[in-house]
Amino acid sequence: MLVQNRRNKKAAKRFFRKLLKGLCYVPRVIVTDKLGSYGAAEREILPGVEHRQSRYLNNRCEVSHHPIRRRERHMRRFKSAQQAQQFLATHSSIHNHFQLRRHRLSASEYRVARDRAFSSWRDATGATLGG
Repeated sequence: MLVQNRRNKKAAKRFFRKLLKGLCYVPRVIVTDKLGSYGAAEREILPGVEHRQSRYLNNRCEVSHHPIRRRERHMRRFKSAQQAQQFLATHSSIHNHFQLRRHRLSASEYRVARDRAFSSWRDATGATLGG
């Protein structure tokens, strides 16, 4: 997640660079909403990659932001973009650690993965089992 003031070509290029930084491969297809600056930035950064602009194809990405949106509403909005970025950078890594891809795991694998996640959380925070 990247919080930015503007949705222009420069901001879109920054967003694409941030997304691609962690990848070890060049994606075959990029799906975005219909904002024009995404197309302009994609043509410069990834000229050989197919770019699909659709209102519905990126729905899985949009749905993944629902927990963040709920948290944002609960906090009664952030006071600044910097505060939002700081919170979301930390929240996304922790949230992804606990939100496993349940549809890809059997029940026993899921329980083991959750136990491992909570164990590493307790180790990192120094929390005890009893609370």
